[in-house]
Amino acid sequence: MVQDIYHEPVLAAEIIAFLVRKPGIYVDGTLGGGGHSLAILRALDEAGAREGSVLIGIDQDDAALRAAADKLKEYEASTVLAKGNFQAIESIVQRVCSEKGLKPKVAGILLDLGVSSFQIDTAERGFSYLRDGPLDMRMDMDSPVSAAEIINTYDEKELARLIYRYGEEPRSRSIAKSIVTYRLDHGPVNRTQELADIIRGNFTGTDKIIKTLSRVFQALRIEVNSELEVLRRVLYDGIESLDEHGRMAVISYHSLEDRIVKTVFAEKAKSDWGPKGVGLREPLERGSISLVTRKPLVATQEETDANPRARSAKLRVIEKLSQGGHSEWQ
Repeated sequence: MVQDIYHEPVLAAEIIAFLVRKPGIYVDGTLGGGGHSLAILRALDEAGAREGSVLIGIDQDDAALRAAADKLKEYEASTVLAKGNFQAIESIVQRVCSEKGLKPKVAGILLDLGVSSFQIDTAERGFSYLRDGPLDMRMDMDSPVSAAEIINTYDEKELARLIYRYGEEPRSRSIAKSIVTYRLDHGPVNRTQELADIIRGNFTGTDKIIKTLSRVFQALRIEVNSELEVLRRVLYDGIESLDEHGRMAVISYHSLEDRIVKTVFAEKAKSDWGPKGVGLREPLERGSISLVTRKPLVATQEETDANPRARSAKLRVIEKLSQGGHSEWQ
């Protein structure tokens, strides 16, 4: 079946334990093949909370939406699938709730920031240096900018800056120079293996080549899909969309993502106590969330043995405070 080509949902048990607590609107902002959504719907069903609950699944990939629709068939009446980038989470929730006559306040939001195994394994999508395919990397195939366009139009300084900023790759300058030199000598770089071979040319042995390939391809993917800018926006908008005591759970897979999640959550949890030395009894403004997980949760050894993709996953969870600053969790 089509859904079987998608990865097993990472940290599914932890997501259910932290996120699913009452009937309401749940948003899976990174639907993929629907694995997490199915787990959420089953948990609501088992808790007797299916009635009055709606799951909104968002994805910009048509293949993902088709796979999820198939996987979630038994819960079709409780599910709304929407094509779009999760940066539009507020407007999508507003639209769905307006159509269904529901209050647009959300009980739970899940963001799983990883690229799906299906996207990586499909050579035609161009996400992986392990498979030869067009240098594409677009999550939304209707998007106008591909990885090939970036590789072939950015100048050497822009490429070096991109590879260092989003890939944290120490050889960014030499790799950028080799790409531009190749373009001048051979013409445009259009294939994943073509780019991978250019990168390999910066090494005399095999040491660290895999890490560098991963970093460069990650940097390109982030740039093509504006991933970090979009992530910041969806974190703020997602928190705004939550009902009192609603929760948001975010799974990140690399330090750039996790740093943004940690920073935004810390900012929104902090209360303003005014200038030092004033000695206020109450803060000028209370934080709007509480940190349910002070440190990120990681997968168990049992899960990583069964699903290697879970090794780099980090889960952070927050809860929206009531207007009086109270959390159900505390």
